[in-house]
Order: sequence, then structure tokens, then C-alpha cells
Amino acid sequence: MFGIPGKQAVTITPSAARQIARLMARDGTQGLRIGVKKGGCAGMEYTMDYVSEVNPLDEIVEQDGARVLIAPMAQMFLIGTEIDYETGLLESGFKFRNPNVAEACGCGESIKFKDMPAG
Repeated sequence: MFGIPGKQAVTITPSAARQIARLMARDGTQGLRIGVKKGGCAGMEYTMDYVSEVNPLDEIVEQDGARVLIAPMAQMFLIGTEIDYETGLLESGFKFRNPNVAEACGCGESIKFKDMPAG
């Protein structure tokens, strides 16, 4: 929908691809859908949901057995994003490195996009 011909909308690191493939196999899903919604202290939040049925309007990125689907309304916000999975002593989880983000809250789970009107 908003993609650049010949270029994936998002990139997935090998660590993220392994984790997504594990989750897909464990739960028998079609992939992981990412999106954005209003919320959080900076105005927007990322969403991640298991997918049992692919929406034909989703942007699909596949790599090493992992499938990420980008919700139609989130595609313009996520172009160029790198999805990583980091494991640490205190916490592990998916991290989004998104060039479209202007601000993020201290916890990193709430974001504000460039050229987005204040809510």
C-alpha cells in the first residue's frame, strides 16, 4: 500500500526472525501483525498481535521462517523500521528502531511521529 517497490517496508534482524518463527510454531499462527494505536504518554503505541488469518491489505514481510504483517493504517508510520529482539538480564523483548519517530517516552513504549499534530 505505502511500500517502496523492490524494498521491504520493515527489516527484521536475525534475532527477531528467530523469536517470531518460534512464536509462530509454538502457537500455530500465520504470523505477527504489528501496528500503531493512540495511547501512552507520547501519543502513540506499537501493537503486536498473533495472526490467525491474513488480511489481504496487510503488508507482508517474510524472513527465515518469520512472517510479519503490517496493519494497513500503520504502514506509513512503520516504513524503514528495524524490528529486533533483545535479551537482557532483567527483560527481553522486541525493539523497534523507527526513523519516523520524533520522540519517545522514558520507557520506550510510547512514541510520537514526525509531522504528527499534538493530541
